[in-house]
Amino acid sequence: MAKIADIIKYEGDNKTFVWKHPCEDFNNLTQLIVHESQEAIFFMNGQALDVFTAGRYTLETENLPILGKMLNRTTGNVSPFHCEVYFINKTIQMAIKWGVGNVGYMEPTYNFPLVIGAGGELILKVENGKKLLLKLVGTENLLLQEKLVSFFRGILATKVKSVLAKTIKKEKINIFEIDERLDDLSENLLPLLKPEFEEYGVSLERFLIDRILKPEDNEKYQKFENLHFRQYADITDAKIRQQVDIIDEQTKAQKMLIESQALATKRVQEGYTYQQERSFDVASDVAKNEASGQFTNMGIGIGTMAGVGGVVGGMLNQTMGNLSNSQSQEISCANCGTRLPSTARFCYVCGNKIEPTAPTKNVCMNCGADLPNGSKFCLQCGNRVE
Repeated sequence: MAKIADIIKYEGDNKTFVWKHPCEDFNNLTQLIVHESQEAIFFMNGQALDVFTAGRYTLETENLPILGKMLNRTTGNVSPFHCEVYFINKTIQMAIKWGVGNVGYMEPTYNFPLVIGAGGELILKVENGKKLLLKLVGTENLLLQEKLVSFFRGILATKVKSVLAKTIKKEKINIFEIDERLDDLSENLLPLLKPEFEEYGVSLERFLIDRILKPEDNEKYQKFENLHFRQYADITDAKIRQQVDIIDEQTKAQKMLIESQALATKRVQEGYTYQQERSFDVASDVAKNEASGQFTNMGIGIGTMAGVGGVVGGMLNQTMGNLSNSQSQEISCANCGTRLPSTARFCYVCGNKIEPTAPTKNVCMNCGADLPNGSKFCLQCGNRVE
C-alpha cells in the first residue's frame, strides 16, 4: 500500500546549526514535528513560505499520493511541486574556539614594536533562522559549528586585530600586565563584533579572550620583560631590607631598654645611684693600680678629680680615703695568715670568713673613715655610728 503522508522531524546533536531533512517533495498532509529548541522553515517551489516554532503541524503541498505519481511520469518521475524542510538549532552553542595571530602594534609602556596573537571562546545562538539559511546556507544540506566559525574567521581576524590593537594603545595596557585585563578587552570587543554576526541571523552571546600569545623567543621582548620585572624585584628587595633594618634597630632599642630597666632595678635594690656607681668604677680602676701616687705623677691629682663633678669628685675622694685607711690598717687571715684590709669580710686567698673586730680607733664601720669623738653619723658615707 502506498504511503499517504510522511512524518518529518529532527533529533540530532547540538553542534549542528542547520539541517535539511532528506525527505523532499513529500505528499500533502505530511506531519511536521518541531522541538522546543528548534525552528523549521518550509520551502515550496524554491520559496521560504513558513517558519514553524515548537509544535506539530500538517503541511499542505500540491503533491497528492495518486495524482502526484501520474504527474511525475510526465517529468521523469520528478515532482514538479518541489518542497523541502530545514531545521534550525536554536540552542546556545557554547565553548566555540577562536584564534587570531599577527596582531601588530607599538607597545605603549616601553615603546617598542610588538606582534602578538590572541585566542579564546565565543558563544553563539541562531536569532533569525530564515536569515541565516538564506544568506549563509543557501542550498546546502548541512551547516555545522565548525563551518560557521570558519565563515566568521575572516571577520574575527579583521575586527579582533584592529580593535585589540586600538584598545591596548588607548588604555595603555602594558604587555607584561595584559593578562590582568583580558576581561576588559573581551567586554570592549563584544559590542563591536555583535553587528557582524547579526547580519547573518546569528547572535554573539558572549566573546571571551582567555589568552594572549607573546613572542617569548624575541630578544627585544625578553630584554624589556627582564627590565619590567627587575624593577619590581629591586623595589621589593629594598623594602624588605628596610623593614629588616627597622626591626633590627627596634630589637636593639628594646634590648637596651630592658637592660636599663634591669640595671635601674638593681640600683634601687642595692641602694645606690648612677653617679655613685660611676664613682665606684673609677675607684676600682684606681685600686687596681698599686702605685696610686702615679695619678699625681701624671698631673692628675685627687683635687682635680674631685673638680670633675660635685657628686663624682666627692665619691672619689671618699673612696681614695677609704683605700688609704684600708692600706694602713691591715689584719691577718686567721686561716692562712694573708694580710688583708681591715674592712675585708672574706680572705681573697682561701675564702675564709673574717670575723669583725672592734676598731682600734674611732672609725666608721661602714667605710672606715676617721670619726671625731662623739660622732653619731659618718662624715663620709652618712652611716649611723651608734
